[in-house]
Amino acid sequence: MRRRLDLRVWLWFALVCLSAPWAHSQTLAPRLALCGACHGADGNSQIKDFPSLAGQPRVFLENQLVLIREGMRDIPAMKGTLQGVSDAEITALAKHYAALPVKASTAPADATLFERGRRLSSEMRCGICHLSDYQGREQMPRLAGQREDYLLHSMRQFRTNQAVGRDTQMAAALYGVSDDDLRAMAHYLARVSP
Repeated sequence: MRRRLDLRVWLWFALVCLSAPWAHSQTLAPRLALCGACHGADGNSQIKDFPSLAGQPRVFLENQLVLIREGMRDIPAMKGTLQGVSDAEITALAKHYAALPVKASTAPADATLFERGRRLSSEMRCGICHLSDYQGREQMPRLAGQREDYLLHSMRQFRTNQAVGRDTQMAAALYGVSDDDLRAMAHYLARVSP
């Protein structure tokens, strides 16, 4: 009798373990469809001022999703979209988007603006946190190949201390930087190869 019971327990355990990934992917699909409406089905946004999530560091994505879910980072367009999303789902979403390839900008570069942005990004030491190739790491976002309009929007928020729930060091780093300089850096970073 005991042996039969052990066999049933093992069979139940095997069934649960084998079906868990399938069940998890089934629950993730609606979340991915919701995220894809603004951030692109492939993680590469086509909507002004919405970031592309493809190729962002997993830890950065997890942190941002938790901050948004907990209301510590206020994004009006995302109000309520992460309500009830579990930590496991957040991890799965972050892994999904981190693994997607980044589509490089196809917009032509303005040589003067590009060089000015390159020089400013170097002088302001953006590469210390975001790495010298601007690929990001751990909790630091990838800037290379991000949407130009989003980079400019985000840097303006940091400069005016409107980036609530985000890295305060960025607010200090961009304090007093002119709009023309922010524009040049956004132009350059959007065209750095991701």
